[in-house]
Amino acid sequence: MSKDPWYRDGLRFECTRCGQCCTGAPGFVWLNEEEMLTIAEYVGMPLEEFLAVHTRIARQQRTLREKANGDCVFYDASVGCTIYEVRPRQCRTWPFWESNVRTPADWQRTCEVCPGSGHGELIPAEEITRRVKIIRL
Repeated sequence: MSKDPWYRDGLRFECTRCGQCCTGAPGFVWLNEEEMLTIAEYVGMPLEEFLAVHTRIARQQRTLREKANGDCVFYDASVGCTIYEVRPRQCRTWPFWESNVRTPADWQRTCEVCPGSGHGELIPAEEITRRVKIIRL
């Protein structure tokens, strides 16, 4: 039987829609084929046009583009994420990424940069582990 994770009592998180995970230094929002199709349909673009306009290749994978200031191409400061309803799994599982919950110190660093981490609803360990397994980051 595997050892319980350090977060066996759960962790608190409630998205404040602050946009800090969508803005700032450039990064990667990895997309799978299903997400590309879903977002393209949601924004009303043919897939090929969506890929050309809103994505790029990095490390042999598709990622969303960023604006010149590093913000996600789908982030609007006045309304937040413009594709929130169909946001990629990477965005849906934040902050429960392996890199953020590996150790209590990793979680503390996440809480320092994300105002919703460590606050709000108590997310059970089982749900955290499920989200961690959706995408490895």
